[in-house]
This record gives sequence, C-alpha cells and structure tokens, in this order.
Amino acid sequence: MARIIDAPLTHGESGGCDPRAVHGTWGALNAAAQRGLAYTPAVRAKADALYERVKHVVPAVEWPAYAPLIAAINEMKREKNAVILAHNYMTSEIFHCVGDFRGDSLQLAREAAATDAAIIVQAGVHFMAETSKCLAPEKTVLIPDLRAGCSLAASITGADVRLIKARYPGVPVVTYVNTSAEVKAESDGCCTSSNAAAVVEWAARAWNSDRVILLPDEFLAKNVAAQTGIGIVAWHGRCEVHERFSVEDLAEMRAAHPGLVVLAHPECPPDVMAAADFAGSTAALQDYVVENRPTKVVLLTECSMSDNVAAAAPDVDFIRPCNLCPHMKRITLEGIYDALKHMQHEVVVPEDIRVRAKRAIDAMLALPKEKPRAFATGRPEAAVELA
Repeated sequence: MARIIDAPLTHGESGGCDPRAVHGTWGALNAAAQRGLAYTPAVRAKADALYERVKHVVPAVEWPAYAPLIAAINEMKREKNAVILAHNYMTSEIFHCVGDFRGDSLQLAREAAATDAAIIVQAGVHFMAETSKCLAPEKTVLIPDLRAGCSLAASITGADVRLIKARYPGVPVVTYVNTSAEVKAESDGCCTSSNAAAVVEWAARAWNSDRVILLPDEFLAKNVAAQTGIGIVAWHGRCEVHERFSVEDLAEMRAAHPGLVVLAHPECPPDVMAAADFAGSTAALQDYVVENRPTKVVLLTECSMSDNVAAAAPDVDFIRPCNLCPHMKRITLEGIYDALKHMQHEVVVPEDIRVRAKRAIDAMLALPKEKPRAFATGRPEAAVELA
C-alpha cells in the first residue's frame, strides 16, 4: 500500500487503514515539485535502482513523486556527513530508500553510539532522537517533525519516577526506551522489547531483589513478569497502537485466513500474547518471518512493519490489520529533506539529564548481545503491582 506524502497530521488525528487518511490527499504528491525538485534523467540514474526495494508497496505511477526527494536526501547525506536512523515503523520509501541504519530501538541506539557521522537524522519519534543525543552528544541530532511524540513516553514523567522510587526504596528501576531522557535519568537501566526480560533479570541479580520496577508499559511489564517469574511493579502506560489488538481480532483473522500464523509484539495485551503463535520484539518478529517463511502471517504491531519485512520475504503472504501510529507517520520524506536542507529541528538534552540518562542506557548496552528473545505464548497473565 503506497504512502502518500507531505500533508501533516492534525492534532488528535489517528488515521486508518488507508495511509491517505494519515498523509492527506492526492495533491500531497506535489511535495517534490513544491521544493523545486523534478524527476529528471539525473534523478532516475541516482534513484531508480532503489525502486526494486519498495515496488511491493509503492505503485510505479507514484515513484516519480518519491524519487526526487530520495535522490536529494541521499546526496545531502554525502555532502553533510549525515546518516539516517530508520525505525522499523517507518514507511517503506524512508526505511528502504534513505535509511542508513534500520531496525528496532536497540539496534538504532547501538548505531547512534557507534556512527562517525557528524549529523544524525532520527527517522522515528522524539524519545529515539533524545536517546541518540544522549549517546552522541557531540553530534547534531535532527528530527524531521517536532510533533513526532509517543503516547507511551507521554504517560510518565521524571517526577512520577521519583515518587515511585520513594515508595519502593531499594528496588531497581528499569525504564523502557519509549520514555523521555528525563525519565531515563531517574532509572537504573533501560530496556527495549528485544531485551526486556534479560534486563529485568540483570537488575534483580545486581540489586539482589525479588522485585523490579518496570516502567511505563503495563502490558510489557505483565508479559515480562510471565516470562521471568520476577515480581514486577508496573505503571499504567500503554501503547495506543498495540493496546487496540484483541483476542476477538485474532479469532476473526484466523477464521478468515485458515493456516494463518499470528505474531504479536509484547506491548500487546497479555490475552493477545497468549493467543498468538509467536511473540517478540520487532527484530524478533522479522527474524521469525525471514527464518521460518510461514505461508501466511499477520504481525500484530504497527502497519509499516509488515511492508518492510515483506521486502525480505516476498514469498510470504502478509495479512495487514492496520493499526497506524500517528506519531511515527509524522515522519515523511519531505520532512527529512527539509530537516537536512535547513538543519532544522535540532534535539537538545540538558547536560545534567543527558549524563544520568546515558548511564541508564549504557547499563543496557553493556549487557552481552544476544538474539532477540521470543516471549513464550499460551501462558496465563501474570499479576503485577501497579504503582
């Protein structure tokens, strides 16, 4: 399904199955022309080879609207010593055609720490850009749209964490990367969905504690508790994309598509996790599809994930229940172009917060690298204590 570019989201807009509901009308295809860019022979020479990566979702008739922006962005990256970190939830023309490093939050955090580039453009949401700045303070970090936030990150503040720590003295605090730098600064360690169980186990050992505070995603906390058997103190935060999936959805999809393999992200409700065939982080979901090649599969996560995995597994039939993230979809090709051309929307983290947040992120990055863990399915929901 093609992603129509340029028209920004309005406040509170959630989109729908048709990306045009998110990105605007057909007139949005004029984005390149509005910036003085055209689909010339020179642009064809630079960009058309990239079309093979996205032809499964971008109709050929629309490619001339994307190609000038893609060619210009890739040229500016070379000129300015810039890289683009593209999250798995980016639309395919961003993920496959301008992203230099692609993956989940953990992979992108590692790349931000290691890159020699002078400029990082975060093709993701604001907390990801803050994480990049925490790890690479000497680099200029840009985000294409300052409004690209996260409902989960917005659910908790540093002050909230301080109150929780006062209530549970001596209990280690692990915060999901889907949080602000201010929240990370109050934490003992960070985690992603790829390594949440491993980080919680580490924190329990390191603090000799039978409880760990895991913030802010309530469903991730419950799912980690079911995996580890460690007592979890949680927060009532939820991802607005993943919380909408239900066991009724799964039953309907299985009835409509016999033989369907259901893969769930651990931000989904526990009953959805229990009913899935496999569960894990975005990296784990991609690995499962690429390695197992199910005939027909559904990924219970953000829409663009299926589009991007499909490029690596063209023989797999993807069923796409479309829960769009309105925040991720604020990041567009033209937004990336404008950010690089005008060096706009720089992300800055106060130094005292950055240093403390980096300590928590470094604790995560220091753990041994391991293949993204799967979450066992079919387990009963684990009880957690809500702070």
